[in-house]
Amino acid sequence: MDIELGPLLFLGMVALAVFLLTFGITVPVFGESRSTRKRLQERLQEIQKQSDKPPISNLLREKYLKRLNGVERTLEELPGMEWLARVIEQSGHTILAYKLVAIAVFSGLFAALFAWIFTKLLLVSAVAGLVCFLLPFLKIRMDRQKRLDQFDEQLPEAIDIIKRALQAGHPFSESLHLVADGLEGPISKEFAITFADLNYGNDLRRAMLGLLERVPSITLMAFVTSVLVQRETGGNLSEILENIGKVIRGRFRFQRKVKTLSAEGRLSAWILTLVPFALFIIIHLTEPDYLTALVEVPVGRYMIVIAGVMMTLGIFWIRRLLRIEV
Repeated sequence: MDIELGPLLFLGMVALAVFLLTFGITVPVFGESRSTRKRLQERLQEIQKQSDKPPISNLLREKYLKRLNGVERTLEELPGMEWLARVIEQSGHTILAYKLVAIAVFSGLFAALFAWIFTKLLLVSAVAGLVCFLLPFLKIRMDRQKRLDQFDEQLPEAIDIIKRALQAGHPFSESLHLVADGLEGPISKEFAITFADLNYGNDLRRAMLGLLERVPSITLMAFVTSVLVQRETGGNLSEILENIGKVIRGRFRFQRKVKTLSAEGRLSAWILTLVPFALFIIIHLTEPDYLTALVEVPVGRYMIVIAGVMMTLGIFWIRRLLRIEV
């Protein structure tokens, strides 16, 4: 192996490590962990089982598939496409699920072919293809998380609007319309859809569960649960919403405090991960002969692979240490 190809091999490991770092180590301000969202989905399924009607998402999915031609319908019915379509919808994008998969596949193949033409290294080509294949899904996930965070941040203000509307004598459905007209962003769109569901004849329970399914958020679940329980047991809904708003705002303050206190740890994680790469580049630019044994001897190449695997494990371990569920 020529010395010029050695850095390319290592840069392939750099790309994979940086991708995993960006994908997993960042702790969102308002986001919940994967286990929290899993509990939310389980709770949502339990609530839906109590109804004798199918979830509204199933009906919307069937109506959506009927609008597609035969080929598109077949592709959209492949395993995993329904879940991917739901994630795309939650991210605010309108692209079809099979088109996103096609873009990811072609991007990965093109990147792998391009890397193979210039490097003739199978590992570098595989890493480049994998990273470019995952980039569209990473973009969707980041946009989804950003949209959910924005919704959660606007929710206390929406609850205040609903509370004031109820105190002024407006019905609950009309208060949802006031939220859609008075606010902007994802919360306006989602509450407008919920208001339309109620106007089209759906009952409050199905409309609120549809909202929670489109926006899987712990904070929204507190709001939806309080509304549904009040409808069944009675009580002062405006007072309940006022207390819910206070709890949500307190939760946000606590999460911001947690992020502030964990900032040093996250910065240390970035430094510990990037320092080896920086040292490699510096040594390669100043004394490239020092790296000859590392990239030309088989043992040295094995050491690079082992180092990449250990760094990947370290990234996930640091991510676990910094993961704080609130």
